[in-house]
Amino acid sequence: MVHMPESRPYHHGDLRAALLAAAERTLREKGVGALSLRELAREVGVSHAAPGRHFKDKQALLNALALAGYERLSRALDTAEDPALPLEPRLTALARAYLGFAVDNAELLELMYARKHDPEASEQMAAAVERTVGGLEQVLTDAQRRGEIIEGTPEELNLVTGAALHGMAAFIAGGWLTPEAALAGVEGLVHHLLNGLKPR
Repeated sequence: MVHMPESRPYHHGDLRAALLAAAERTLREKGVGALSLRELAREVGVSHAAPGRHFKDKQALLNALALAGYERLSRALDTAEDPALPLEPRLTALARAYLGFAVDNAELLELMYARKHDPEASEQMAAAVERTVGGLEQVLTDAQRRGEIIEGTPEELNLVTGAALHGMAAFIAGGWLTPEAALAGVEGLVHHLLNGLKPR
């Protein structure tokens, strides 16, 4: 068995990425309360002072984790987005992508929502939030322009849509709904969202 020396090296190939990957593992397995820069340094095999080069404190680490999460969610939504589709399948594809991300990253998604209003969150975070939230709003604005959905402020319609999607994500995270049931129900959710609950 090889024992690591007591004084760990300061340098690491890509220390920031290694710390973020280790932090995300800890977040998934033990929750946000278990995150510690000192423990992460030990896990990736660097001195306890080394993470300070990239994250001044735990809050900075949490913001970086949340930002990385928004960037991944944005990529997932971009991949699902197809402006050529009619509105209902277009929204269904986006909803499925969002819920797929929520299923795979429940703890990260919770952190993302918690950090987005942090006063120390960077402009980068605001831009990343805008790319995800704003993307859905643009879909709804396009649909309004084509007369496919009701008039009203896109922000309000986006709020209703986002609440429905995030509600499903919360049901999954809380164990009230299995991921399989949630993903199977996406089509129905979007259909009811677009058509309402009144008899037709």
